[in-house]
Amino acid sequence: MRHSEGFLNVSHTAARGSSRLYQQSWLPDAEPQAIVLLIHGLGEHSSRYTHVAKHLTQRGFAVFTLDHYGHGKSDGHAGFVERFSVYLDGVAALLEKARNEHPQQPLFLLGHSMGGLIATAFLLDHQSAFRAAVLSGPAIKSDQSPPAIVIALIRLLSAIVPTVPLIQLDASGVSRDQAVVAAYMNDPLVHHGKLSARLLSEMSAAMHDTVARAAAINLPIMLMHGEDDQLTSPAGSAELYEAVSSTDKTLKTYPGLYHEIFNEPEQDAVLKDMSGWLEAHL
Repeated sequence: MRHSEGFLNVSHTAARGSSRLYQQSWLPDAEPQAIVLLIHGLGEHSSRYTHVAKHLTQRGFAVFTLDHYGHGKSDGHAGFVERFSVYLDGVAALLEKARNEHPQQPLFLLGHSMGGLIATAFLLDHQSAFRAAVLSGPAIKSDQSPPAIVIALIRLLSAIVPTVPLIQLDASGVSRDQAVVAAYMNDPLVHHGKLSARLLSEMSAAMHDTVARAAAINLPIMLMHGEDDQLTSPAGSAELYEAVSSTDKTLKTYPGLYHEIFNEPEQDAVLKDMSGWLEAHL
């Protein structure tokens, strides 16, 4: 496995200015048979997926990923984003890099949690670039979502004081493996603080818009979700599964598993389900 890293200079279409985003890739020793764009979740960073990249490169896939704006080693303020489209700008730049370096290989999209929401939103306008997509615990709905009146208040605060911190994620819901939770809590590149009103408002709007437009998605798609996920709702994956127009679609749920299904004690079986589905769509 060969690893490389660097930075992408990304101009933003609906927000002010540009940003410098950390990106990295893992390639098999031989020529890759396909490229996977891996999109990480809220508050974390791309290096938490090194074991996923190792699993995929052993099967002939190259993996390209990045730290979102405000995450990991990238520019930005942790827990804040001016517009949700800033995340999509980063994925577009990563896609361009992967396509320039490997113009002949088919492309797959893999997104976890908020990365699943980002991936779905990105597919609405760019699905022709990909052979297929896999979404792990996508943030389409959350069991921790506040009631409508609180959402309205968050939107008001987003307009008036966008950077005000409001909600903190519960790290205990990440995995049943306490070693994973401890590593997450002690990781200096993970954001352990509260999320801003603007980020929460932008995510809420993106969830609503993505589901409303999901019928436009028709490429092969696999949705994977832990049934005991307390951070993103399995019902969201079920709703998205019903909403997309894809004739080749799979919904795979895992009884007892928490949010990060690639970091659960059963991760080997989960990773094989994911890579096996990708291999079947080469």
